[in-house]
Amino acid sequence: MIVGRHYQNAYVTRNVDKAVAQFRARADVRTLMEIEVPVKVWTPKGEGTGVQKLAFVWVGDLNYELIEPKDGDVLSIYRDALAADDRLVFHHVCHMVDDWDAFIARVESQPFPIVLKGGTPGMLEFVYLDTREWLGHYTEYVWMVPERWAAMGGR
Repeated sequence: MIVGRHYQNAYVTRNVDKAVAQFRARADVRTLMEIEVPVKVWTPKGEGTGVQKLAFVWVGDLNYELIEPKDGDVLSIYRDALAADDRLVFHHVCHMVDDWDAFIARVESQPFPIVLKGGTPGMLEFVYLDTREWLGHYTEYVWMVPERWAAMGGR
């Protein structure tokens, strides 16, 4: 299932600071946002909170999300993909959808299982589908209000 607008490629790493420095040295970074935040999520193993250090690096209109899982069993989707060293490992792409309810209705009739979901209803919601068998990576879908999109650096 591929719908919406692809705007992001995401990577996991053991060292977000090093990855950010590499982007600053090697890319024409338009905007950079860094945060460390606890996130409540649902996974097939249950609900919980995970802490991640994140960097959102905008190069033109493509966002590179850099994810360093810090704490929480619910973050195994990221932790299991980490390399033994601190290099970047490609993890997923993300697509923006305009109508969350219509999108979720479509998800229920497609073959790829939901492996992670969360967000803040009415502000930003996300879901990961396990498209690894088809595409070789996860596919994330997100919906957010325009103010949140602008705050993240989108235009």
